[in-house]
Amino acid sequence: MDSLDRYVAAAIAAADAAAAVIVPLFRSVIPADLKADQSPVTVADRGAEQAMRAVLGRLCPECGILGEEFGLERPEARLRWVLDPIDGTRAFITGRPTFGTLVALLDGDVPLVGIIDQPVTRERWIGAAHRPTTFTGPLGGAAGTRRCAALGHAELSCTSPEMLGDDAPRWRQVAARVRRTYWGGDCYAYGLLALGHIDVIVECDLKPWDWAALLPVVHGAGGRMTDWDGNPPRTDGDGRIIAVGDPSLLADVVSALR
Repeated sequence: MDSLDRYVAAAIAAADAAAAVIVPLFRSVIPADLKADQSPVTVADRGAEQAMRAVLGRLCPECGILGEEFGLERPEARLRWVLDPIDGTRAFITGRPTFGTLVALLDGDVPLVGIIDQPVTRERWIGAAHRPTTFTGPLGGAAGTRRCAALGHAELSCTSPEMLGDDAPRWRQVAARVRRTYWGGDCYAYGLLALGHIDVIVECDLKPWDWAALLPVVHGAGGRMTDWDGNPPRTDGDGRIIAVGDPSLLADVVSALR
């Protein structure tokens, strides 16, 4: 088995383990605590991350693990799993199936493997370096971004206006040039971009566990992901992220943000 195939299989096993925890708790009455940054967290977040850590620790003991809820294990390892058990906890606790589980494997700052998994709708995007993205799900769709060479024809998405903060005026320069703007979606929006339903996503304040799994999915579907300057995202970066389905849009988005 190719080494990348081994890691893809491990990522799939981790996503399956998370789904087994999350699905029974979806639309149930569970409390949501507030973390130090005032973002919500539930027993589903914590239990799903623990389940993923157990699987990855068994299958890939040579790798480090960084998760949103439980921090970093084996910091000395060159390869590192980066996990977000529920990206979109606000959607989860309000019964909306637009959250997802994110599993990424990084070599330094470079994502090698990325999975977006929506366990309730049973949709799954699998990306791996230099490979086409695959998508499975009962709702239809096929992996592949769409052509949209003009920003004026583009559909723009962003999870929430609150995330923009002081960058809102810069973001509005992009919004003023697109056809339509949509709010919400978290990681699910990036999956829709990889299916050709969204053209541009511009967001702020993303942590490595928020974006690392998305990049192989977007790139393998034909799109691009960068920071707001058009450079590859970095784990020590500022969390400002652009995703475009048609790479020809990137220069115009970067220009508008300046």
